[in-house]
Amino acid sequence: MTTRYTLPECDAAAAALHGGAVLAYPTEAVYGLGCDPHDQAAFDRLFALKQRPPTQGVLLIAADFDQVERYIDLAQVSAAVMAQVKASWPGPNTWIFPRSAAVPAWVAGAHAGIALRVTAHAPAAALCRAYGGALVSTSANPHGLPPARSAQMALDYFGDALDGVLDGPLGGQERPTMIRDAITGAIIRA
Repeated sequence: MTTRYTLPECDAAAAALHGGAVLAYPTEAVYGLGCDPHDQAAFDRLFALKQRPPTQGVLLIAADFDQVERYIDLAQVSAAVMAQVKASWPGPNTWIFPRSAAVPAWVAGAHAGIALRVTAHAPAAALCRAYGGALVSTSANPHGLPPARSAQMALDYFGDALDGVLDGPLGGQERPTMIRDAITGAIIRA
């Protein structure tokens, strides 16, 4: 049975993530599916739920820069670009960086880089803080279907195959966050 967590229960939700759970949680625009990025079994379950090809990769979401810094090959990113990135965080901005050796191969999929976001959305940030690090974040929907925009919609999609859902409000964005390349500055998704 899927456990429903309220926002004051972020510590319990984080403990479930540490135990290998796959959870749905609110982000800026849609519900996301998340797990420990270093737990390949949990990651594989998440991709099976989404029915998504493993080559696609996912982004990692965090509460602060310290939670994502280790995933970036900082030697390949200019100080000017890092200043621009840090000025956009926390906020609804996802950046693709050259990845460091700390990024598990399954997280990046067939991509050379890693997509990272430091969120300003209080529920998602609280979950990352309670967890103590960055979490996998991909839209809560089976591949090809619209993203879940509520806890109930996530439950309708995945039922008891989902370990838990953190029930909370979305962040008010109409669309998923912008994705930009941290090397070229190119907008990948507007």
